[in-house]
Amino acid sequence: MTVVLRTIPEARRWVRTERTSSGALGLVPTMGSFHEGHLSLIRRARQICDRTIVSIFVNPLQFAPGEDYESYPRDFDRDLSLATQEGVDAVFHPEAGEMYPSGLVTSVGVGKLGEALCGASRPGHFQGVATVVAKLFHIVQPDRAFFGQKDAQQALIIRTMVLNLNWPLQIEVCPTVREPDGVAYSSRNRRLSAEERSRATVLYRSLRLAESLIQSGERNVACVEQQMQKQIQKMIHAVPGAEIDYARLVDPATLGGLQQIRGEVLAAVAVRFGKTRLIDNLSIKIAPERQARG
Repeated sequence: MTVVLRTIPEARRWVRTERTSSGALGLVPTMGSFHEGHLSLIRRARQICDRTIVSIFVNPLQFAPGEDYESYPRDFDRDLSLATQEGVDAVFHPEAGEMYPSGLVTSVGVGKLGEALCGASRPGHFQGVATVVAKLFHIVQPDRAFFGQKDAQQALIIRTMVLNLNWPLQIEVCPTVREPDGVAYSSRNRRLSAEERSRATVLYRSLRLAESLIQSGERNVACVEQQMQKQIQKMIHAVPGAEIDYARLVDPATLGGLQQIRGEVLAAVAVRFGKTRLIDNLSIKIAPERQARG
């Protein structure tokens, strides 16, 4: 039976009790509206942890004014049913006032990692993400926490925060889960029109194009980025309100721009369909023999 915890004291009591009777505790932080991506994280947590707790909290700190905080999909009953089916031991589902009481002034800064890619068009977003995750880590004190590769920038920021602040836990980043046509699962996908959804396949197609170009020997960063952008623009130009946020090749360790393509690179894209913003990425490793010829 999945236990529902709605306050911080309830969560801490549950953790204390479980700590006395079990081994590793896994945390899966989410904003709810579960899809196969979330469920893959839960399954991985249950596979390697003795107890699993899932947080469901739509975090207001990571939404800027005018973004989709109010309209972000919420369906707690459905999420709880799915969590129960997956064998989750507890769900932590606090209200915003529980996590952020009046007078809250402390937040977690993330430096330049939070300014690249998504951070350039969403200032303050990753500070909000880091702050809520830090609070969850303090409340739950997990041994492991699970995040998806689709949110590569977020995962890198969390890993860096854990390292910098000496948290005694392991961050596991799980592979992106995709729909049959390649679109990465996202809670925001359900907000797309039929036309937008059909065009959304171009995110993954552009990533695969970058991979193909690089593995074929292309080493010019600007050329690969231009080809990605050209493919995306060709697919979305007729869709009202659709625009490219970015299509970039970056260093996977720093998210900084590249001077040359070698070793491993991260291809990352973000596209807006009206008020719905989709992201995706692909890690591209260059074979040693191709590296040598480049």
